[in-house]
Amino acid sequence: MLLLASSLLLAACSRTNNLSDLQGFVDEVKSRPGAVVEPVPEFVPYEAFIYGAASLRSPFEVPMQIDPNSNVVLNQDIEPDFDRAREPLESQALSELAMVGVLERGGVYQALIEDAFGEVHRVGIGNFLGRNYGRINFISSNQINIRTIVPSGSGGWVERPQSLTLQ
Repeated sequence: MLLLASSLLLAACSRTNNLSDLQGFVDEVKSRPGAVVEPVPEFVPYEAFIYGAASLRSPFEVPMQIDPNSNVVLNQDIEPDFDRAREPLESQALSELAMVGVLERGGVYQALIEDAFGEVHRVGIGNFLGRNYGRINFISSNQINIRTIVPSGSGGWVERPQSLTLQ
């Protein structure tokens, strides 16, 4: 039985096979004309674009609407303090911040603000938050009033009221 199996294995591995049909197919494929290769496309050089609306209001924030009959007066003789050390919540827009709680001690309120990363920060009157130099000027049990300083569009700065409400 072992002799029969080994002789069959040797017969299968022998070089007596005729490969002429395979060689004929390879020769036919090689004799066909080659396909036309398209030329490499010519790329237009990159033109840099300078964004000129960086000082305008972000299109993703709700526009500020002030009722002309209200007592709100916008201060136009203001400028942000560029030399002051920035606080952690000033790296995020007001739309990314949420008021999630309030602490009260002796009639003085402190607010709990959750940032876009899920961290909760305790802030009080005088703290800064938001990208537009927003400073907290009033905290109640359900709302924070903030004064932001934004470019006026004519080379100056304008102070605008904003608010965050308890969610």
